[in-house]
Amino acid sequence: MEITDVKIRKIMSEGRLRAVVSLTIDDMLAVHDIKVVQGDERLFVAMPSRKDENGVFRDIVHPISPSARKLFEETILDAYERQLAVMEAEEAESNSDEAEE
Repeated sequence: MEITDVKIRKIMSEGRLRAVVSLTIDDMLAVHDIKVVQGDERLFVAMPSRKDENGVFRDIVHPISPSARKLFEETILDAYERQLAVMEAEEAESNSDEAEE
């Protein structure tokens, strides 16, 4: 299995939800609505879920093995951190352009 694409769909700065992500596996399967969440100690990845009749959230899609979970989490968090760095660089560039005017 290879994660062939990660798209950061939305980044938030308020609350614990930090981003909504989609990824593609082997250029054949897309998984949407993966969430990057700020936990008490670190960022983590929450797979797409829905609430069952008892009010309990159940994952719709999830990795089976610990190694697959680690691959998903590392790949998604890396893409999220890269996107944040790009946004910060663009903001710094925009601020320096405004200061020059």
